[in-house]
Amino acid sequence: MIGLPGPEHFVFIPGVLLIGITVGWVLGGRAARAQIEAKRRRARE
Repeated sequence: MIGLPGPEHFVFIPGVLLIGITVGWVLGGRAARAQIEAKRRRARE
């Protein structure tokens, strides 16, 4: 029979989710800034 997950799951899983959200936020922010800068460069030319 499958029991309930241990208490470590209640720390580990949200921790992994927060790390993933943070990494996605950072990488997405970099990509957005690069896209805006590229658009500005094209507008100048």
